[in-house]
Amino acid sequence: MLSSTSSGLLASLLLLLSNTTPAQAACNREALLAAASEFVTAVSTGDITSLPLSTNSTYQENNKPATLANTPVFSQPLKIDLSRSTADTEACASYTLIISASGATPYVLATQLRHAGSDGSDGSDSDAGAGAITLVDTIAATTGSLFFDAAKTLGYVRNESWADIPEAGRPSRELLKQVGDAYLDMWTDPAAADSIPWGTDCERVEGSQYTRPCGAQLPRGGSERNNGNRRYVIDEVVGSVDVLCSFDALGSLPDSHEIRVEDGKVKYVHTVTV
Repeated sequence: MLSSTSSGLLASLLLLLSNTTPAQAACNREALLAAASEFVTAVSTGDITSLPLSTNSTYQENNKPATLANTPVFSQPLKIDLSRSTADTEACASYTLIISASGATPYVLATQLRHAGSDGSDGSDSDAGAGAITLVDTIAATTGSLFFDAAKTLGYVRNESWADIPEAGRPSRELLKQVGDAYLDMWTDPAAADSIPWGTDCERVEGSQYTRPCGAQLPRGGSERNNGNRRYVIDEVVGSVDVLCSFDALGSLPDSHEIRVEDGKVKYVHTVTV
């Protein structure tokens, strides 16, 4: 028979267990980046359906449901002049930037891939380190998009350094999300711009518009509509956060904002807006 003290401890333990939410299965970084590389190859060949998609996978283009087989951007081979990917092991997701400036139709693509997880619950090999792709989420900018000039964008971005940050100096996941949110809040919150740790030599590429330093010419409120529908890929290894969203402050525009933080300061900002 349990003593009153033991009974109390057991009750506390059961209460703790009942309030614990199972964590999503984490994904292996190398596997996420390998899947992102497969995505780049699939885009270059025009065969996006060759990806390891789950049976109930979905595709979203410019914040609207679409069909992979019928979308113009993925239905034909695309000449890729630059690609770069980051990985979020906690969210089981990756982000890939693709610039096609020299093909018949120029594009700048911002794509997040989301995976089922690495626990094998989707029927995939749990040793692979990442489950099947459940969502392909793309912002596809082309001629006519905001500040669009793929050749200019390529010229700026190809000169950047996105090397891994030494482990001791990596920004935390919390800081990266805070910076991403604060950036998108600048249009509604007058105090948001001053809460961001701007680097003195940071570079901002908005479509094809270049600003250095990043902290110049910033919005400080004025809009009543917050930028919503935010989807995050956070990679502490390269100090980056990418946020796909609806840029509602300027009229519900499909948008990607990617930010890199080095030594605690914002180094690069990229925007892809349709």
